Amino acid sequence: MVVPAPALPARVRIHEVGARDGLQNEKTAVPTEVKAEFIRRLAGAGLTTIEATSFVHPKWVPQLADAEELFPLVRELGADLPVLVPNQRGLDRALALGADRVAVFASATESFAKANLNRTLDESLAVFEPVVRQAKDRGVHVRGYVSMCFGDPWEGAVPLHQVARVCTALRDMGCDELSLGDTIGVATPGHVLELLSLLNEEGVPTNVIGVHFHDTYGQALANTLAALQHGVTTVDASAGGLGGCPYARSATGNLATEDLVWMLHGLGIETGVDLGRLTATSVWMAEQLGRPSPSRTVRALSHKDQ
Repeated sequence: MVVPAPALPARVRIHEVGARDGLQNEKTAVPTEVKAEFIRRLAGAGLTTIEATSFVHPKWVPQLADAEELFPLVRELGADLPVLVPNQRGLDRALALGADRVAVFASATESFAKANLNRTLDESLAVFEPVVRQAKDRGVHVRGYVSMCFGDPWEGAVPLHQVARVCTALRDMGCDELSLGDTIGVATPGHVLELLSLLNEEGVPTNVIGVHFHDTYGQALANTLAALQHGVTTVDASAGGLGGCPYARSATGNLATEDLVWMLHGLGIETGVDLGRLTATSVWMAEQLGRPSPSRTVRALSHKDQ
């Protein structure tokens, strides 16, 4: 039953991260053709932004070592297919294959910058600056991920001004879009609203902000609703709830795309996504991985079909 709520956007763009952020967390590598079929099925379900892979050194993320083989298999799907590029070498590899949307992955904390990037926070931003500049010179859309925006497993609560500093630095470099990551899932709605308000005060407009919530404490949908009430219209999610963060042990799965779509459609918010086809895709992917999907909506809808 569709019951709209006041002061919410008419449409939300879902930034699907299952094929990259989800599968990079698997203990064993998923075959390239299975990944390609997963992306094709996600596109067939109506998702228009599907993060395809990461051009990172295989030593660090061996599950995505097949980026060069995978990307040409899905490049002509018609969907936007952003890829993660950790440095200049990663950008060069992506551009050589015709990627026109890339993402860099920054941290709001020193501890996570060290753990994830093996650099200080400022050193990591310095690495990204020429990468973003070259991408923009080539007409490529650049997304800036900011991890640990709400809490850090080593440092605890993260000061809001610290997050704002990283966000404004990425914007000043030329990033077209920012994704605020609740990497260990500790955010609550008031915290989300406070950070979004501060970013606006610091000159970061809401229309360039996306949100990326993990469901460690069951808060991902509540936090998403708070962000929507603030005017955010881009939400990251992972089909079937796949993924977490290999560098943060307390991080559990991403917000499941199906759970997000169920809420959005119930609020009368357009997504362009066919929930039935999306659920079938996640059931199929769960079969490939040999375990059930953690998504509550997938389990509820697939149970009805049995």
